[in-house]
Amino acid sequence: MPSEELLQVQEIEQQQQQQAAVANPKTTKRLKPARKQVKPGDVEKKEAVQTGKEYNIWYNKWAGGDREDSYSNKIKSQTRCNIKRDSGLTRANTTGMKYTCLFFARGCCPYGWECEYLHTLPDPEASLPDSSKDCFARDKFSDYRDDMGGVGSFNRQNRTLYIGRIKETGNAGDTETVVFRHLKEFGKIARDESPSTWAVKILQYRSVAFVTYEHECHAQFAKEAMACQSLDNDEILNVRWATEDPNPTAKVAEKRRLVDMGQEAIQAKMDPKMVEAMRSIRALEDGDDVQVEEIEMEDEEEERQSKRQRIDNGSSIEAPKANGILSVDALEGLKYFAEIQKRRGTVPVVSKAPPARAPAPAMALADYGSDSDQDE
Repeated sequence: MPSEELLQVQEIEQQQQQQAAVANPKTTKRLKPARKQVKPGDVEKKEAVQTGKEYNIWYNKWAGGDREDSYSNKIKSQTRCNIKRDSGLTRANTTGMKYTCLFFARGCCPYGWECEYLHTLPDPEASLPDSSKDCFARDKFSDYRDDMGGVGSFNRQNRTLYIGRIKETGNAGDTETVVFRHLKEFGKIARDESPSTWAVKILQYRSVAFVTYEHECHAQFAKEAMACQSLDNDEILNVRWATEDPNPTAKVAEKRRLVDMGQEAIQAKMDPKMVEAMRSIRALEDGDDVQVEEIEMEDEEEERQSKRQRIDNGSSIEAPKANGILSVDALEGLKYFAEIQKRRGTVPVVSKAPPARAPAPAMALADYGSDSDQDE
């Protein structure tokens, strides 16, 4: 008999199916409760071979050995995540948890639909509650580890994975195809200008590949899902974060991409009319041609509506007449700006000229006798 949690998950499944059918009746995706990837006791836990004198809990390995950085002592993972088969609903869909299960990514979660975390790929559209944590709710750090492993840094958005210890059996194109086939299920891989158009770079004869995803959350998931896994030749992969690309062109492109992402995020929360006005102002500052046809059409439509209202009210429309220096176009422009100020609620303040003072009376001239006058 199913428990209460399973019944709740099934109810959520039915509600999501109904909402999806209403939103898009052609494409409906059925979500099922997440399956239990392993049973208790299936995974054999083995202790790491002691290769040093001290165990470093930061790097999760022994320190002080002769080959402490070697992957020769790594053991191939016993489980692997299959997105199509293992994805499903969990308790996190009812509680609102935004983070993904780490053990689900590694393919060894024994709880299934009873898990408190999501059993799906991270959604790049859903914003996480804390940007200083990764998609598994693990705290990031200010800098990367020396071996570029671990959770990562919150000071840089890293979408590229370093994949080492690949067994090459063909040319670079064949290896690229194998790497792409195994990593594409964990997220959308970015595109570039390479012949294959995918951001998968192979260093031939060095057993190294670099894979760039479109979103950082997918790179975080793929790093954990492919750690100590194999491709086609039963190797044990070394998956870690890639260092920053030293190519100046790549740096400029990445900076431009981050700027565009920020602008899109800001524009999504702004009024479309305000965005269009800002674009017009920027185009005018750059000296480009501004397309204001839509704005002019809106102004003409408003003018027509105002004229229709005045005709319906019985008021006659008289053409403005030029008086004095101002022309007809100048009068229409002044009326237009006055109407805009009236809509905004701002009335221009007209300063009154001081009254003209009356001219002072002329001083009376004294009666002076003429030189020709003689006193008698």
